[in-house]
Amino acid sequence: MVTRMHTRGPDAEGLWTSAGVVLGHRRLAILDLDARANQPMVSIDGRYTIVFNGEIYNFRELRRELEAEGVAFRTTSDTEVLLALFAREGERMLPRLRGMFAFAIWDTQSRELFLARDPCGIKPLYYTRTKDGLLFASQVKALLASGLVSAEREPAGLAGFYLWGSVPEPWTLFQDVFVLPAGHWLQVRAGVPESPVCWHDIRQHWQGEGCGTSAYELQEQVRQAVTDSVRAHLVADVPVSVFLSGGIDSAVLAGLASGLGAQVEGITIGFDEFAGRHEDEVPVAAAIAAHYGLPHFVRRVSRAEFEQDIPCILDAMDQPSIDGVNTWFASKAAAERGYKVVLSGVGGDELFCGYSSFRQIPRTAVIGRAIAAIPGARALLGAPCAYLAKSLAKPKLAFVPAFMDSVEGAYFLRRSLFVPDELPALMGADMARQGLARLGGSPPGMTQADARDGVAAVGLLESTHYLRNQLLRDSDWAGMGHSLELRTPLVDAALLETLGPYVSGFAGGAGKAMLARSPGKPLPESIINRPKTGFSVPMAKWLSEAADQRAWGNLPMPAASGTPWARRWARTVVERMTECE
Repeated sequence: MVTRMHTRGPDAEGLWTSAGVVLGHRRLAILDLDARANQPMVSIDGRYTIVFNGEIYNFRELRRELEAEGVAFRTTSDTEVLLALFAREGERMLPRLRGMFAFAIWDTQSRELFLARDPCGIKPLYYTRTKDGLLFASQVKALLASGLVSAEREPAGLAGFYLWGSVPEPWTLFQDVFVLPAGHWLQVRAGVPESPVCWHDIRQHWQGEGCGTSAYELQEQVRQAVTDSVRAHLVADVPVSVFLSGGIDSAVLAGLASGLGAQVEGITIGFDEFAGRHEDEVPVAAAIAAHYGLPHFVRRVSRAEFEQDIPCILDAMDQPSIDGVNTWFASKAAAERGYKVVLSGVGGDELFCGYSSFRQIPRTAVIGRAIAAIPGARALLGAPCAYLAKSLAKPKLAFVPAFMDSVEGAYFLRRSLFVPDELPALMGADMARQGLARLGGSPPGMTQADARDGVAAVGLLESTHYLRNQLLRDSDWAGMGHSLELRTPLVDAALLETLGPYVSGFAGGAGKAMLARSPGKPLPESIINRPKTGFSVPMAKWLSEAADQRAWGNLPMPAASGTPWARRWARTVVERMTECE
């Protein structure tokens, strides 16, 4: 299992054993580079042993507090602070941690294992129960490498992937292998896991009463909160870089880091297919780097390199995803430059209402509710929607009558990859039926977005579905595939707690404009007003021209013409990952 996770930590390998327990760790040394900070790490009194993945950004403040109470330390790492704090407070210490983390602590006295995960779900933690006890790891593929876990498909995981383009928590692609949900801890006694306990549900930040304030005061709140988050995420004993696209989020991180005195380099990937087009972010990223006086590195990626890297991408891809290829190549570029840490602007759109979904989905739901209130309206819409779905090869249209009257339904129609009626053709009728039943919910795999208003509801859904299950998970596997730690200053529980009451005021472009004006040297208006492109790669063109057509053209699909590339890529991912296993 440890060997399978080599790229997650090439700097050191550690194993610790005791009666009935084995802990293993791969280290990517970022804080206290000395071997004294290697893991598994045992407490001074020998009672507790920890394996920890992630970073605790406020560990120095916590350390000073512990030292004032007489606690002695042997390292300057955050791992030892985490271990000492748990020894003093147990699970009560979790709300005090600012960072991204998944960790396990073994108590030799009580013979109990404690597992915990950060509130936003930045770092992964998977577990499964076998006949001999419990296994856990940062990767599903590490669990499979044990030889103790069946590779039999989990219907809910496979159905969830085809519906959403990523596997929704707490499912995985494999039976009896689960994700410890974000913001939860889990106690294990005698090899038997108890029910996960929620210690921080980030949905609360879009619920309850919102706060109103003047535009000037809100701008200052944003400036202070985002600056504080960037400052925290710069804590490292190694150089830090930043993914620099042509968008506001990464540009703001670069500007704030520079303003804080950090020596960061901007990393940009470019594609010849985008040259001279709006999608080409290289000239804009170069202008941003010049604006802040940053060194700037451009790494060009070709179709040939993409084809060559497909096996590596699918090997690193721990759970299937239709995304992440962009982050794979950006991470590759940063690693080639010798970096272990990079700042990523992921999460900015979810917090600052950067997607068009914040405007369109609430409006669609209002119109849908008005239509649904008309007696017989759903029935009248059924036949024409079904006809259009078939004739236009747009299967989602058939589900408009069922899902048009709620924010959740409108969100599903926007974000879903396939629809339930297509699942039997993709995974077989029995497995599709089981998967939908196990996923539950209507739309499948969703819970109700209880929030203060429509904008907040979309923020809640984007953050707990798309961001958590896809963007953050892709950031983890793609970065760690190159031994690179991606830090996300705009996905931060402390930042969300501060700005959560104000998110409804970020709609209509106001949030991204405030974010853009957060650096001491604000972004130019040309960047603020530039139409959004997204962090994209020319996947459709690459796949259609791929020399190995298994990557595109010969896979069975539901009968529909004009299938978007993402739907075909999803099928490719499942088929090729199965071959790898």
